Amino acid sequence: MRRVDKAEFYRNARTDLPGPMAGVRVLEATTSWAGPMAGCILADLGAEVIKCEMPTGEMSRHMPVKVPGTSLAFLNQAANRNKRSLSLDLRLPEAIEVFLDLVAVSDIVVENFLPGTLARWGVGYEQCRAVKEDIVYVSISGWGQFGPESHRAGYDPIAQAASGWMALNGPADGAPSKGPTYLCDDLAGLHGAIGAMAALHHRDRTGEGQHVDASLLDAVLFQSNGYLTLAAMGDPTPRMGSEVTITCPVNTYACDGGFMFLAVALDAHWAKLCEVMGRPELTDAPGFATNAERCANRVAVNAAVSDWSIRHPVDEVVARLGAAGVAVAKVESYEDAARNPHVLERDMLQDTVLEDGSVAPLTGPAVKFSRTPTRVRHGSPAIGADTDALLAELGRDGEAIAALRARGAV
Repeated sequence: MRRVDKAEFYRNARTDLPGPMAGVRVLEATTSWAGPMAGCILADLGAEVIKCEMPTGEMSRHMPVKVPGTSLAFLNQAANRNKRSLSLDLRLPEAIEVFLDLVAVSDIVVENFLPGTLARWGVGYEQCRAVKEDIVYVSISGWGQFGPESHRAGYDPIAQAASGWMALNGPADGAPSKGPTYLCDDLAGLHGAIGAMAALHHRDRTGEGQHVDASLLDAVLFQSNGYLTLAAMGDPTPRMGSEVTITCPVNTYACDGGFMFLAVALDAHWAKLCEVMGRPELTDAPGFATNAERCANRVAVNAAVSDWSIRHPVDEVVARLGAAGVAVAKVESYEDAARNPHVLERDMLQDTVLEDGSVAPLTGPAVKFSRTPTRVRHGSPAIGADTDALLAELGRDGEAIAALRARGAV
């Protein structure tokens, strides 16, 4: 199979645009992770994203410090890179006026406060629609804008627990466990960004704006591989640790010096695994020959693989199975991934200048565009770094800006 060279992939790339969404303006009033992630995706895609936060900074700025001067969540994880920063206290009338003036010249608003909060402050969907009828207004919350639970606070592990996802995570004979990353936040942010782009397309065709509602619970249920449907039909999925119900062997196996994860989905791959293991007799043996037989005989199947893998160095196991066309990977740490030549070739770490002038390797955008490449253009800005410039763009002169600052509105 011919591999595309990186330079060939980008041979027709433009250098005059920050990404495919250049020219779109997003006004973001968010905190924590799900809302900022939606804005991050849009900013990475080239949109101008204006991050609006309290003059004291949103909650992520006050988490434990990992990078000098700011928190791991806000800066080093980079959910607020590629954005402009506007400090604005939306509890004050003068700040609300500024926000609505920005709505009037924006395409998308993204917020992730408890449903009803921004409406109570005077910048909810209806108030924003009054100044720009075709605004796309994206709300991201734990439980959604309507429904009997919509009033509840919601964080990522809460959605993991309520959705059924947590019940399936962890060892088969242990307690349920939350995921190690903010999966529900990330998925809700992703769906919020997708919803924004879909609504923007509709607006461009019809002139109609709309309210887009994304929730952590809905997002993780949607991405649950049909498990919600199976449960509703009376066929719930058991917790199986690293294994899956539909094929075998799929599991984590100990090797000499580490672990590997193996996924055998086809009988042909089982035959190749048996050959590498030096156990060709298992290819057609009763209880091993077909996937259905192996699923019913998984204790013996796992034992056969484990007995072989533990006697060989993990790198040798992965290399031999990979060469045979079997899906396998060494279980790596994030530190290992950060040194992986493939990860680096894919620009998943990009050295970025931070607000204090230091440089950190921020995680790069996931999707690659051959014509309109995206990148981390700059790190998260300091609180209100663009406030004066944005106010000037709205026609406020120095005296008006000073008055807003004196009132604590900015």
